[in-house]
Amino acid sequence: MEQYIQIAWRNLWRNKRRTLITVASVFFAIFLSLLMRSMQIGSYDMMEHDAVKNSTGYLQIHAKGYWDDKTINNTFEKDSSFINKVRNTANVTTLTPRLESFALASSGNMTKGVAVIGTDPRIENNMTGLKKRVIRGSYFSSDSMEVLLGVSLAKYLKVDTGDTLVLLSQGYHGITAAGEFFIKGILEFPAQNMNSELAYLTLKDAQYFYAAPNRLTSLSLMIEDPDELEETKETLQEKLSEDYEVMTWKQMMVALVQSIESDNISGMFMLGILYMVVAFGIFGTMLMMTMERKKEFAVMVSVGMQRYKISYILVFETLFIGLMGIIAGLLVSFPIIYYFHINPIPLTGAAAQAMIDFNARPILPFSTDLFIFTNQAIFVVILTFLAIIYPIFYVSKFNILKAFHGR
Repeated sequence: MEQYIQIAWRNLWRNKRRTLITVASVFFAIFLSLLMRSMQIGSYDMMEHDAVKNSTGYLQIHAKGYWDDKTINNTFEKDSSFINKVRNTANVTTLTPRLESFALASSGNMTKGVAVIGTDPRIENNMTGLKKRVIRGSYFSSDSMEVLLGVSLAKYLKVDTGDTLVLLSQGYHGITAAGEFFIKGILEFPAQNMNSELAYLTLKDAQYFYAAPNRLTSLSLMIEDPDELEETKETLQEKLSEDYEVMTWKQMMVALVQSIESDNISGMFMLGILYMVVAFGIFGTMLMMTMERKKEFAVMVSVGMQRYKISYILVFETLFIGLMGIIAGLLVSFPIIYYFHINPIPLTGAAAQAMIDFNARPILPFSTDLFIFTNQAIFVVILTFLAIIYPIFYVSKFNILKAFHGR
């Protein structure tokens, strides 16, 4: 076997131009596929992480039926045993309690329906970085009856920090909810709908306002390993009673999931076209190598070399060509991918707005996940070995006399 390897290696460099053309075909296959796939996976990961961190969390726990009927009556009581069960679940890192409902916001003659989120200021800031969204005024203090408003909502209601906002709603079990809140700060989010609809209260104030003491509509969870999302969900569902429902971000953010899946399908389609072009390129160069060596094969068989041994040599030649092309593609593409991983490409126009609508940053990062490199390398190796099928078939069937005459 060592002798076949040596012959194959020497054969490659007898015609350097032919070998380099074939290696270049493999190189461009791996190079282009890596750049394209890294860009796709990187943007998907960023969209998922940003959307999850800024809104739902990876998992949410609700009272059973809340997601289908989001009323203040579908709440659950926060008790220490329940919290400890969730906190002690493997892979769970952060718990963010929230009480969410709707209210009519009023200031002077201006009124508007708003989404009210009652949350723990410290935990919310650790999870979503809400404090960084404050563009005027300040974040929650230790005082009670404070509210943070989205910038577009504040503009519509013609209020600013230091003003008073009246909220009217229906509280727990039909109790009338009314309260005056001091506008502590103005928030600005990437997504316009959040700027025009959101009002944040502290969890304590929200529970008092809605007459729902110690009650929550959701418990948002962040996890350590997103790859174990489904396993963590199943573990939590087993720990908790049937009175609770555990939902993943994929179930809650269907529009984002569908957008990613449709874009991934189109990306795979484009990648398939690229692979087809590359496969024909590799096959063309392998065919050229075979046709140029007809007399060489005929001489080798004439002096007594068995045809299957020639096939071994062709396989090793193909293996060397594939490995050289793949290694070159990896070495050239990785610095580019790593650079754009550290320095994402900023997006503008419609592409940027599409990202913002999903509460994600308008950038295009590249992913450096190992599976991207291994998958593309394996696929290109498969393409390369498929291209050797014809040369092997030719060697096993060709006519020696016709090959001597170049036919």
